[in-house]
Amino acid sequence: MTKIKGNNILITGGASGIGRLMGRMSLEKGARTLIIWDINEANIASTVKEFKSIGNVKGYRVDVSDSDKVVETAALTQKECGNVDIVINCAGIVTSNATFDKLGIKEIERTMEINATAPMIIAQQFLPGMIERNHGHVCNIASAAGMISNPRMSVYAASKWAMIGWSDSVRIELKQMKSKVHFTTVAPYFINTGMFDGVKSRIFPILKPVPTAKKILRGIEKNRNFKGIPFGYHFIRTCQALLPTPIFDYIFGEVVGIFHAMDHFTGREKSIKK
Repeated sequence: MTKIKGNNILITGGASGIGRLMGRMSLEKGARTLIIWDINEANIASTVKEFKSIGNVKGYRVDVSDSDKVVETAALTQKECGNVDIVINCAGIVTSNATFDKLGIKEIERTMEINATAPMIIAQQFLPGMIERNHGHVCNIASAAGMISNPRMSVYAASKWAMIGWSDSVRIELKQMKSKVHFTTVAPYFINTGMFDGVKSRIFPILKPVPTAKKILRGIEKNRNFKGIPFGYHFIRTCQALLPTPIFDYIFGEVVGIFHAMDHFTGREKSIKK
C-alpha cells in the first residue's frame, strides 16, 4: 500500500482548488515534503506561507503547457527536494461552453496541451526514477467527461478521454514489468471549486471538494487502478455497451440531464485548475 507519510508529493495545480486541499491533507498525513507546481505566483506564495505551519512545503511557478519549462523545473525540483515519490496531475483547464464549431484553434491546442499532453510529460520526468527505485505512484485526475461524451465541452472531453487511455495503458505496462510503481486514474463528476460555476445537475450532485479530495488520496493509499466519483460512474461504460445509443442518450442525456449540464456554464475567469 502506498503511504503518504514520509514521501515527497508533487501536486500540479496545487495552489488552488482540489489540488490545494489535497496538499494540505497530504501534509496532515505526514508527507515529508509537499511540492506545489502552479501557474499563479500569488496563490503559490499564500499557500506556501499558510502550509509551512503544517509541514515542509516548496512551491514552483510552472506553466505545464510549456514542456521545456516542465523538464527544467522537474530537474530543479529533484535537485532541491530529492526524489519525488508521488505525483498528482491535477492542473487542468476548461475554456468555455461553446460548441465545437465555434472554438478557436488556440483554445483547442491549449486545452489539449494542459489536460492531456502535460500530464504525460510531467510523469515522464519522474517515472524512470520511480521504476529504478521500485517505489512511487502517479495519480491522474481525469474527469467523468472522459467516460461520457458531453455537448459543449467536446475538446475538454477529448482531453480527458486521452488522459484516461494513456494513464491506464501505463498502468498495464507497469503491471507487466511487475513493478511496485502504481498509476491511479481518477474520473470525478463536476467538483464545486469554481472551475465549473454555472453547471446544473439534475440527479447527480455537484461534488463537494473536501470529501472528493479525501477519496482521491484514499485511492492513492489503496493503490486503486481507477476511481470514479461518485461510484455510480463506474457503470457508465456498462450502460453504453448494453443500451442502444438512442436509449442511452435519452436516459443519461435528457432524463438525468447530463447533456444539458453545460448550458449555463460561466466558469471562473482564466480557470486553469481542477
